Amino acid sequence: MTTELRQRCENKCELCGAGTELVVFELPYSGAHHDNELMVCHTCHEQIMAPDKMDVNHWRCLNDSMWSTVPAVQVMAARMLKRLEFESWAQDLTDMLYLEDDLQAWVDAETVNTQEQVASTVDSNGAILEAGDNVVIIKDLNVKGTSFVAKRGTTVRNISLTNNPEHIEGRVNGTRIVILTCFVKKS
Repeated sequence: MTTELRQRCENKCELCGAGTELVVFELPYSGAHHDNELMVCHTCHEQIMAPDKMDVNHWRCLNDSMWSTVPAVQVMAARMLKRLEFESWAQDLTDMLYLEDDLQAWVDAETVNTQEQVASTVDSNGAILEAGDNVVIIKDLNVKGTSFVAKRGTTVRNISLTNNPEHIEGRVNGTRIVILTCFVKKS
């Protein structure tokens, strides 16, 4: 299979196009798809396996690889875009991406497995936060990319959870922002 895989990928990473340090990556849960392997470079492999080491800008390559005709590459690109959903460019790519139902189920299979393993999102006092909760900001926060400060005591209603248990999303002064959970308490 490796020879066929190398020919298919033309000795380049099927995600970013790098031509060095290639390894075979096997996607779990292939369902009806028997070809669940793709060729990735060391950098992509390391960041897939250790999301905390993720270099967001490296994954801008998904702009090209998400259009691959290889199902395993499409699924891996969609999964990485899901992991990067907090980036506006990744959300734009996700909005453009269309997958057949069986491929979307393959993408979503990781989400189900990941949700079982993800730590709970908790506030500064250790209370578990859930989507739709209201929180109060406990410290004045400078909001990056804007000219305003989210003031201590501001209530953020109907929060959203992210893939990172240390972040939540909510609207402050009409702007949707990401807030570190250590700066909020559940109301």
